[in-house]
Amino acid sequence: MQSDTFDKLYQIAEAQAGYFTTAQAGAVGVDRNRLAHYAAAGHLERVRHGVYRLASFPRSPHEDLFIVWLATGPDAVISHDSALTIYDLSDVLPAAIHVTVPRTASRRRPGLRLHTNRIAPEEITHYDGLPVTTVPRTIADVAAAGLSSELVIQAVQEAIVNGLATPDELLAAGRTTRVRRLLQGALEELGLQ
Repeated sequence: MQSDTFDKLYQIAEAQAGYFTTAQAGAVGVDRNRLAHYAAAGHLERVRHGVYRLASFPRSPHEDLFIVWLATGPDAVISHDSALTIYDLSDVLPAAIHVTVPRTASRRRPGLRLHTNRIAPEEITHYDGLPVTTVPRTIADVAAAGLSSELVIQAVQEAIVNGLATPDELLAAGRTTRVRRLLQGALEELGLQ
């Protein structure tokens, strides 16, 4: 692999757990034929349609999330149950990876639970380079989606105990009266309101 090409791909992939998309490679002058050649030579691994991994890059504990995020597009954000898991805020074990995408995105993707919704820039943070909804937004989203009250209370408690959110931030994240009431109830049960 040419050194300058590798350096460009590495710079992109470094911030994404070693992964990059065909479109990102194209933006730095690496076309599909060259990607196929590099993969055949063992420099890259094709992990799914349109997503590659640098073969020499160290493995990451959240590789599956990076792959899904890249496959769903640059405006996608890891959210809901998957974000709870990243933050280690509850005992929820997601059956699918949860991603929030713009309303114009395709909704059919196997192994994914796509949510279409608007997310303000201040409701997005980065966890090891992965775009994830903030803790208050995550908890409000899972409460709105019907996660059991026990798991919502657990998430609220863990978020507050670990200094990841304040009661006011959690209440402000509730966009509907129903969600604000759920969060208020969780805070009251914990003696925080």
